[in-house]
Amino acid sequence: MYKPTFNQRKVFRFHRFARKGYALFACLGHVVTIGVLSVATLTTASAAIDHKGVVADGSTTTSATTDDTPDKEATLEDVEVTGSRAPLALGQAVRMVTVLSREDIQAAPVQSINDLLKYAAGVDVRQRGPIGAQTDISIRGGTSEQITILLNGINICDPQTGHNAFDFPCDLSDIERIEVLEGPAGRVYGTSSLMGAINIVTRDARSKMAEVRVEGGSFGYLSAGGRVSLKPQLSPLNSQFSASYTRSDGYSRSKAGSLNSDYSGGKVFYQGQYQQEGLRLNWHAGLSTKGFGSNTFYSAKFDEQYEKTTKLNTALQGDIRGMRYEVRGKTAEFHIHPAIYWNRSYDRFELTRGTEERIPFNYHRTDVFGINLNSYFDWLLGRTALGAEFRNEDIVSTNLGEPLSDPFSHYKVGLNRSNLSFHLEHNVILKRLTLSAGFVAVKNTWNQMPLKVYPGIDASYRIGTHWKIYASYNSSLRMPSFTELFYSVGGHQADKYLKPEELHALEGGVRFQSDIFNMSASVFHHHARNMIDWVMDTREADPVWQSVNHTKVNTIGFETKATLTANRYTLNLAYCYLHQDKDVEDYLQSQYSLEYLRHKLTASLLVHVVKHLDLLVKYRFQDRMGSYTTVNGEVCDYHPYSVVDAKLSWNTDTYSVYIETNNLTSKRYVDYGNVPQPGCWIMGGAKWRLSF
Repeated sequence: MYKPTFNQRKVFRFHRFARKGYALFACLGHVVTIGVLSVATLTTASAAIDHKGVVADGSTTTSATTDDTPDKEATLEDVEVTGSRAPLALGQAVRMVTVLSREDIQAAPVQSINDLLKYAAGVDVRQRGPIGAQTDISIRGGTSEQITILLNGINICDPQTGHNAFDFPCDLSDIERIEVLEGPAGRVYGTSSLMGAINIVTRDARSKMAEVRVEGGSFGYLSAGGRVSLKPQLSPLNSQFSASYTRSDGYSRSKAGSLNSDYSGGKVFYQGQYQQEGLRLNWHAGLSTKGFGSNTFYSAKFDEQYEKTTKLNTALQGDIRGMRYEVRGKTAEFHIHPAIYWNRSYDRFELTRGTEERIPFNYHRTDVFGINLNSYFDWLLGRTALGAEFRNEDIVSTNLGEPLSDPFSHYKVGLNRSNLSFHLEHNVILKRLTLSAGFVAVKNTWNQMPLKVYPGIDASYRIGTHWKIYASYNSSLRMPSFTELFYSVGGHQADKYLKPEELHALEGGVRFQSDIFNMSASVFHHHARNMIDWVMDTREADPVWQSVNHTKVNTIGFETKATLTANRYTLNLAYCYLHQDKDVEDYLQSQYSLEYLRHKLTASLLVHVVKHLDLLVKYRFQDRMGSYTTVNGEVCDYHPYSVVDAKLSWNTDTYSVYIETNNLTSKRYVDYGNVPQPGCWIMGGAKWRLSF
């Protein structure tokens, strides 16, 4: 399950990931063990590597197996997951990364990516409904707007709002692993990565195979899906298709007795790959659509809200290995990694479900087009990476933006802005010490933002074979979302002159690794300014939510993780503590950034009961700061709560049968005020796999 991976004197790789060409951290030179909770993102590098596979930014890795290698044969000799602009290998950890492998996903009692991230100690998952209906996910006390979301290394963030950022077009069965980088990542991923980044890496087609699954359970829950992988022999081309459908009646009803937490949605996903000597192309295209009862999501006064979203994600990436040359007697290559992408999103919100004559619906359509180029090369003083990205964001809407010169359909207003960034990074590798420094320069067309530079530096030092220490300084920014700039309806008042958020962070930590016990601990300090939030002045007779920039927010945090493996048992413990210091008056109530998890504790126990039979029990405790106002006008503090989930599964090479339960003790709790979460939810299902 989740195991911290630390520096050793040999490379740790997984066969099944060695050919993955778009890992989010594939350019950071960090080596991880799949199924590990915390791993290293910066490691001492060797300039000479056997170029047989390819990693995310165009770097390559060696692989001793073929794509047809069975999953159960994967070992710690197979994968490199990296995390900076220039790939490094064989070294020391600097940044903290959470890696959730496919084995973790299959074993966990979850129905969505959102549910899975609940078990990462530094990640705050605030759900308004189950099955991934709508979830705000943040890192280390931030908000859902302050992280970059990527699919196979491509930024799929929606500039309209972060509420629906996790509407992925791929099914859980498509995912190879999930990578979470905690802390600002501006010099690696540019804007939006104020508090970190989350990357979803999908599976390659390793052989001809088909998979079908079906699930059912409480509250009318039903989910079915399938995927097919096609890899013709001796062909440089392979493809993978998947589709799924999920529905539920929901766990609550409105005062009038109508469904108000129901859910219905589907996904279709295709990805392909072409590879020949010196060239590799990867592409994907996916569609996700869902409609869900939003009960009291945005206003406690209306309990029959509804929302419908549709997202289209497309991308094409390349890896080109160019000129070869000699560096200190070793062969090196110049690498170029171009990418182009287009994302479109539709969002329709109904404050009163199905009654547009009473209160008009909100309609939004966003289009994001981007092109980026990253490259790196070796020379006498180390390894250098440089590149640039252009990203254009456009919205047409009923209420977000300036008046359109040519209105059409529901869309009367809109906005267009562009972001241009340049990055430069250099890495110096010594015997035990690794230094990595660089910066990103950003220019955005909105509000005539000037060109600004955000630097960062990381360092790691290995002590013996089991211990390592690391330290880092990084900075980043985030542009305001279109909602924060223009949403001035329904008791909200936006400010279109909001400034970008900025963050400067210091972090230091220590790691230890042995055969049966692994642990890590880190402390960090964030200094943020111009933080954006929706606040309400409770002293006013008719208060409204206003989007504002906070002047300063300081966060001090501590995070630790430990894993113990013995015989048939694996025990994981993780804890995160946060304290935020903000100059905010007591009479101001916050929607987002003034509410954070002071304490979060997670634990899991995996037991291999007998051959093929596994039992996984997961526990999490959360204590949230902040308060909310009830429909009766009462201000209530958030109360701490504990939740237990469990899954019992019988797994073979050709099929799996399982039963799982969420919230085993039916604990009553809220992640957001006035939106109670469901009690005990029981599900069962089966999967069949066929090779041909």
